[in-house]
Amino acid sequence: MSKFTRRSFIQTAGALTVGSLASRASRAADGISGIRVAVVGVNGRGRSHIGGFRKQLVAICDCDEQVLEREASSFEKNNGRKLEKFKDFRRLLERDDIDAISVATPNHTHSLISILAIQAGKDVYCEKPVSQTLWEGRQLANAAKRYDRVVQCGTQSRSHKAVQEAVKYVRSGELGRIQYVIGTCYKPRRPIGKLDHPLAVPESVDYDLWCGPAKKAELYRNRLHYDWHWDFNTG
Repeated sequence: MSKFTRRSFIQTAGALTVGSLASRASRAADGISGIRVAVVGVNGRGRSHIGGFRKQLVAICDCDEQVLEREASSFEKNNGRKLEKFKDFRRLLERDDIDAISVATPNHTHSLISILAIQAGKDVYCEKPVSQTLWEGRQLANAAKRYDRVVQCGTQSRSHKAVQEAVKYVRSGELGRIQYVIGTCYKPRRPIGKLDHPLAVPESVDYDLWCGPAKKAELYRNRLHYDWHWDFNTG
């Protein structure tokens, strides 16, 4: 596994280089016109990002090699062309033939990956939440302003016409003065329990990359790709 501490994460921002001649050649060779997109984090929510950016997608990245190969094969089968594959997103950011990245990694890496992408000259579409803390989010906003990059948060419902019309109707006053709103979400969840002994990290996962800026803690959850919400997020 590659050594991946907070310090090395930050140092990477200053070490990003201009892409090679090979990357320039690929821009003309693959026939993709317009904005060229790469998705970082392609398990779960990332699959939706692959579908959404399908026509402009040129590369995918995931620190789980098994997931990376699965999604690359699926895309080639369904679309008749290959995607470039990256296990380490820092290598992806070195490419000057990629214009924008879509971030669908676990929440604790959203801000840092987005900021490094901005510093590398990429526009960013980032899944919610864009940050774990207000301070972290402010750094992301500052970076977008400083480097003059387009950054959008994946609050997809706000872009739906029906939702916009509903908000407009409520604000019109037709319903009178709203006193309170009750929101309920019914979604089945599989039982989640913390084990009393650590598990081995899946061999296909680069756990240094997966943890990113977070503490490299032992794994006590059966399903790393979902149960991380309990140990690396806010529960």
